[in-house]
Amino acid sequence: MNIGIWVLGDQLWHRQAAITTAPENTPIIIIESLAHIQQRPYHQQKLVLVWSAMRHFAAELRQQGKTVTYYEAAPNFATPLSEWVNLHQIQELRIMAPNDRPFLDKINHLQLPCKITIIPNNQFIWSETEFKQWASPRKRLLMEDFYREGRRRFNILMDGNKPIGGNWNFDKENRQPPKGKIAPPAPLWSEPDPITQAVISQVKSLHHIPTYGAASPFRWGVTREQALAVLDYFITYQLPDFGPYQDAMVTGQETMWHSLIAPYLNIGLLQPLEVITAAETAYHQRQLSLNSVEGFIRQVLGWREYMRGVYLYVDDDYANGNWFNHHHPLPDFFWDASQTDMNCLHQVLSQVERTGYAHHIQRLMVLSNFALIAGLSPQAVESWFHSAFIDAYDWVMQTNVMGMGLFADGGILASKPYAASANYIHKMSDYCGNCAYNYKLKTGAKACPFNFFYWDFLHRHRERLQKQGRISFILKNLDRMSEEELEEIRTLARNWHREQE
Repeated sequence: MNIGIWVLGDQLWHRQAAITTAPENTPIIIIESLAHIQQRPYHQQKLVLVWSAMRHFAAELRQQGKTVTYYEAAPNFATPLSEWVNLHQIQELRIMAPNDRPFLDKINHLQLPCKITIIPNNQFIWSETEFKQWASPRKRLLMEDFYREGRRRFNILMDGNKPIGGNWNFDKENRQPPKGKIAPPAPLWSEPDPITQAVISQVKSLHHIPTYGAASPFRWGVTREQALAVLDYFITYQLPDFGPYQDAMVTGQETMWHSLIAPYLNIGLLQPLEVITAAETAYHQRQLSLNSVEGFIRQVLGWREYMRGVYLYVDDDYANGNWFNHHHPLPDFFWDASQTDMNCLHQVLSQVERTGYAHHIQRLMVLSNFALIAGLSPQAVESWFHSAFIDAYDWVMQTNVMGMGLFADGGILASKPYAASANYIHKMSDYCGNCAYNYKLKTGAKACPFNFFYWDFLHRHRERLQKQGRISFILKNLDRMSEEELEEIRTLARNWHREQE
């Protein structure tokens, strides 16, 4: 039987399952689809990253002696696949299972003159089957339980049957506000080579296709060698002090001590277990602080694996969740940061426009928090996140945004809504110091929208939130407000939306 392999743009690993389970001389096809990138206005940095990484990966495969057919800017996937299958007389097309459900559905509906075989995905530590076996007997899918099971199962930071240091996590040590002058190391970036420069020019020329952000300056790595260099740089220079300020936000410090490896993990240039092993090895060999190493490992072994597992475990209808019944449209400033005078939003959104990146607290406690308390449509917010971020995929954003960020699933994933007033942003950033609004005020002309939206959110959903044990005590503060103050808060919230719409 003549076998062929289709390598997808987020499966750029030489040991991926479709390649390793096929005979050595099996022909490979890789396709750039213009139809695919028109599903939403993707960030130009992401298009450059994925297409350049795909082209570099194809070149590496050819250097290994493999037969690779590469289609640049094809109109769709179906046309080149049909041509290639007929040309090579392919009888079985093997594809490693995509992580995104919509793409798997697309594959299943392809009309090709050959058999299509889906090979289980091996780019995660937990297989889909293993996660379902862990999840199926449980009433609640708590990340902490999953994380501890992962530590035990893969013997990560363990001392026999107990966690090293006596605790499973050191979150309390990793929430320091950015007091005083802090000086994180500069991130390691890459210079575009001729292949990447050609992709940048191509992406800039896509005038007929809606996109977001800017393609240049482009500084991300596009090869496994460059991704490994970023990982090594992080382990050497950033991981030692990663923990304490991992939640902090500082103007002009876009990356802080964060690793910047998520884009590489999500397209296969790095593998999660090698990342975890590198961090754990550094802990033992260099006596790094346990709170920094554990905090980083929890992001990969815990949250990343958990989010993907939950995404594959829940029903297809998860994407339609809207527990709070929020329907306000996405404000225009999400697409153009210059249109907002809220400094925290301006800082984060302008950074995303330039780079396609923001760290997890900027995403959760600025962007998602605002969307939650302002009552924005969960589907509109998730679609924007998917468009805007360089590491975004359906499996990433469904659970992170719909579940953790917006509580649109009603608590399947998160134990409480991550709603906060301007006080949190003032504590964990320097954004409030140069803002048109006063972070202390919840009423009046200078009241911060984060404040009046926060209290309006609590008031609107008081009955539902009363059942959320970790947030119910905050609701008592509503009783201390006069009816006049509450009415002014509600009026400010309504007027804000009217001005936007």
